[in-house]
Amino acid sequence: MKKIIYLSLFLFTFLVQAQDLSKIYEQVNPAVVEIITEEKITISNGIDTKTGTAAGLGSGFMISDKQIITAAHVVQIADGIKVKFLDGEVIPANVISSFKTADIALIELVWPRKNAVTVKLGDSDKVKIGSQVFIVGAPFGLGHSFSSGYVSGFKRNLNDKNPFTKYEYIQTDASINTGNSGGPMFNIKGEVIGVVSSILTKSGGFEGIGFATTSNLTRKHLIEKKHFWSGVELIPLTGKIAEIFNLPQKTGFLVQRVVMSSPLGIIGVRGGTIEMEVGGQKLWVGGDIILSFNGIKIEESDEILLQIANNMDNRSPDDPVQVTVLRAGKIKTLGRTK
Repeated sequence: MKKIIYLSLFLFTFLVQAQDLSKIYEQVNPAVVEIITEEKITISNGIDTKTGTAAGLGSGFMISDKQIITAAHVVQIADGIKVKFLDGEVIPANVISSFKTADIALIELVWPRKNAVTVKLGDSDKVKIGSQVFIVGAPFGLGHSFSSGYVSGFKRNLNDKNPFTKYEYIQTDASINTGNSGGPMFNIKGEVIGVVSSILTKSGGFEGIGFATTSNLTRKHLIEKKHFWSGVELIPLTGKIAEIFNLPQKTGFLVQRVVMSSPLGIIGVRGGTIEMEVGGQKLWVGGDIILSFNGIKIEESDEILLQIANNMDNRSPDDPVQVTVLRAGKIKTLGRTK
């Protein structure tokens, strides 16, 4: 008899929770968007050079009638961004802030969304292991798909002095797949407590461990403080790898891809055109290697990296930028500081 009562209580609780999530989903779903990107690619084999485009897909969510939060890797090097809403409307957008280390970015619509539905960021510090969460996004292009699960852990690195290595992720077993990136992770109140970032996998598909950047870190680095969007993808070169590239100093940043309309793209920074493996790492080579930013020499030092980060973040979008690069064995200065 007791077993029957326990089973009945379990089923009742499960059905109530399912109904609650269904209602919350209906309320927040219109705030979730699909993000369609286009990246221009130049590929060279040393003899011929070809250009083309690559399409990308991600998710995001509206926090105002013009601003949307998504994952940095979805839009960081996108030459074109379009935002698709639940009713089918499509509006172009531009990146206004990006914190690549934590994989979060803020984009802005070219014109406001009429009758916009928005969601708010919750307090991720209140999230506990075992808390129920749900995710809405566009896995494999299947827009506004719902998945639910529980918080299974946390992954943090907040005490490092190096600003390029700080992160805070919520770990979950809620299903995350290609296209979910940048989408919201909700608590059962309908508050966003995380921004979907990545999965841990051996097969390439979801295997039960996914990560979302916490809402508190997102609020701090996108709302309270807007990080500089460079429009480039960089790989640090240090040690033996730096020696292979014949750097005139111990550290530099190898430019992988560049958005031509971005601050660094406008001053002429070039990305790689040939893909190759160096030291077990796949790299795009043939582009610039950045040696300094606004007169600050790049060094493998937390203090120097913090100085560079502060210099970048304290600049308005219209402030001039200057970088020194190594290009084809020659040092060149691009842009200006005044």
